[in-house]
Amino acid sequence: MPSYSPTTFAALTYCDHVPAFLAGTDSPRDYLERCLATIAEREPVVKAWVTLNAEGARAAADASTERYKAGRPLSPIDGIPVGIKDLYATRDMPTKMGSPLYEKNWPKQDSASVQALRAAGAVILGKAVTTELGMSHPGPTTNPFSAEHSPGGSSSGSAAAVGARMVPVTLGSQVVGSCIRPAGFCANYALKPTMGALHRGERQGFSQSHLGVHAGSLEDMWRVAHEIAIRAGGDPGYPGLVGPATLHAPVAPSRLVVIEAEGWAATDAASRAAFEGVLKVLREAGVAIVTRRDNPVVEAFERAIGDSLAMTRDICAYEMRWSLDNLVAEHGGGLSDSMMQRHILGQKVTLDEYRALLVARDHAKRALLAVAAAGDAMICLSNVGAAPRLDNKGTDSGIAHTTGLPAFNAWTSVTGAPAISLPLLAVDGLPCGVQVIGQQHGDHALTGIARWVAETVLAAERRKG
Repeated sequence: MPSYSPTTFAALTYCDHVPAFLAGTDSPRDYLERCLATIAEREPVVKAWVTLNAEGARAAADASTERYKAGRPLSPIDGIPVGIKDLYATRDMPTKMGSPLYEKNWPKQDSASVQALRAAGAVILGKAVTTELGMSHPGPTTNPFSAEHSPGGSSSGSAAAVGARMVPVTLGSQVVGSCIRPAGFCANYALKPTMGALHRGERQGFSQSHLGVHAGSLEDMWRVAHEIAIRAGGDPGYPGLVGPATLHAPVAPSRLVVIEAEGWAATDAASRAAFEGVLKVLREAGVAIVTRRDNPVVEAFERAIGDSLAMTRDICAYEMRWSLDNLVAEHGGGLSDSMMQRHILGQKVTLDEYRALLVARDHAKRALLAVAAAGDAMICLSNVGAAPRLDNKGTDSGIAHTTGLPAFNAWTSVTGAPAISLPLLAVDGLPCGVQVIGQQHGDHALTGIARWVAETVLAAERRKG
């Protein structure tokens, strides 16, 4: 398998095909058939899908084709093939949640985001593999750039399907690092939006879970997020995703704040060097780079997020204890060792300890507001390096975890800050992402900075040859 290069890899995109659909020189049905051909070719190795609904997708694509012929598409994403992370309900496919305990689970209804996508004319093609209950234990998916490496988790199938050019867009989710980390491993653009910005439907059980979007382009990413938001809104009690339908124009930041979090110490030398190369390009383009050593407010923020991995581990363990208690009582088994470790931990976390964790999380959110004065946005790696091998023996805060350490991701989930992963680096021939992070509800403005950063870094890389 050839080495990945961010300047030569041609991701699958959709919105740039819409003029051809309107002109009649291409159609959503033909586009879908090309996706299905790629799936047939690559799925035996990548294993990104739990369930495919090809006939339902063809019917939806045919209806979309007729709307384009009439000049009346329902939205800018009418006809786009979409994969849905198999944690979210779809009326026409089961929702197995990466667990044998849910093998026959078929809710016969759509999650809020899926309902919104159908209303926009999107083609719901299938359910993408997730880890067990969206936690640590991996499914069968492999990295689209190396079958021996992990695609990340828990949005493993979502990220791999986009990276393998099977579909232009998928839905993922993140409680700790499950959207941005696999996006970095699989060369996706991805949005982990402001907390509550996109409606999670039935998936309201975790207090810091985010619905996110994986895509082959920033435009497809934003268009899909926006179309979900205007139809389904945000989570109950949240104002939803803020911003217009179109992607923000590129905006050059004056200052970017580098965040080390818990990830920098765990990052390998090659990935550090690659990221330093990105910062060098940005400095040469006139951006001031601010670190914890330059600004006491940044240092205070770094301290506030310094235990995010353990914080999220314990918050999640407490919040899922009731559902795991019920599964164990009903089935008496069927959970992985990793999930049982979380079950045991959840039984040990007391109410007072949970309250203390929430206080610490609130402190981190206040520190996020304060750090806004230090720069226009924040920047760090999406991953501590390229994807680990499938046979690695990794842990995350003491829990068996083989899909990659989310040490650059947990803090954005803790603070609820929007994060966008950009496929800018290759490390050891594999993708490694760079993420830009903003303030809550600044998602749209952040796409402008992300766009400028991506264009600037990739142009510099192309000039190098």
